[in-house]
Amino acid sequence: GRALLSHAEPRARHGRSQEEEEEGEAARYPLYPGHIPTSPLQKALLAAGSAAMALYDPYRHDMVAVLGETTGCLALPNLRDKMKHHPEGYRILQERPRIRLSTLDMARLQGLPDGSLGREYVRFLEDNKVSPDTRMPPKFVDDEELAYVIQRYREVHDLMHTLLGMPTNMLGEVVVKWFEAVQTGLPMCVLGAAFGPIRLSTRKLRVLATELVPWAIQSGRNASCVLNVYYEQRWEQSVESLREEIGIFPPP
Repeated sequence: GRALLSHAEPRARHGRSQEEEEEGEAARYPLYPGHIPTSPLQKALLAAGSAAMALYDPYRHDMVAVLGETTGCLALPNLRDKMKHHPEGYRILQERPRIRLSTLDMARLQGLPDGSLGREYVRFLEDNKVSPDTRMPPKFVDDEELAYVIQRYREVHDLMHTLLGMPTNMLGEVVVKWFEAVQTGLPMCVLGAAFGPIRLSTRKLRVLATELVPWAIQSGRNASCVLNVYYEQRWEQSVESLREEIGIFPPP
C-alpha cells in the first residue's frame, strides 16, 4: 500500500512535490536564447540599479530594457492574456513575427503611397535615424512566452511613434510613454511618463500638460490593445484608417 501511494503521489526532497521540484530546476536554467535566470532578490537589485541609471540618463536604452523586464511581472501576463483572447493577437503569439531589418522589405515599404503605415514607418526611421535592430532581446523574463510579449512591445514602439505622430526627442518620448503606460501598465512606462518631463523646458512642459498628456491618456484609454495588431500585414493601410480602427484620436 505504501508503495502504491508513493507512486500515486510522488514527493521530492524536503516534502516538495515533483512538479514543484521540476519548476524550481527549470528556473535555474536558460529558458530561451540569451535568458539569464535570476532570483527575486537579484531582480529587485537589477530593477533598483536600472531605474537609477534610466532616470540619470533616459537614453540608456539598455537600462530601460532591464527595468522593463525586472518590473513587468504583473503587467506582462495581463498583456499576454489580452493577446490570447483576441483573434489577431492570438495569431501573433502563435506565429511570433519579428520586426527587424532582416524581415522588412524596405524597398517595398519605401514604394508605398504617402500616408500608408509602411511608408510613414520608414519615413519615421529615416527622419529620426533609428533602426528596429537596436531593440535589445529580453534576458531576465523567466517565461519564454512572456519574453516574446515584451520583445513584441519593444519592436512596435517605433510604430507607436508613427501612429501618434511623435518624434524621438524627449518631448515625443514622454508623450509615447504616457500612451504606453495607460495601454500596458508596465512600471517602466509609468516611470518614464512621470519623471521624463523633468528635463523639459517650461514652454514644453506647458504644451505637455495642457495638450499632449490629456490627449495621450485619452487615446490610451480609448484604444484597443496595440499588441493585438498584426502590423506586418497592415503596411498598405493608411495611418489615419488604422488610428480610427484602434481608437487613437488624431494628434493635436
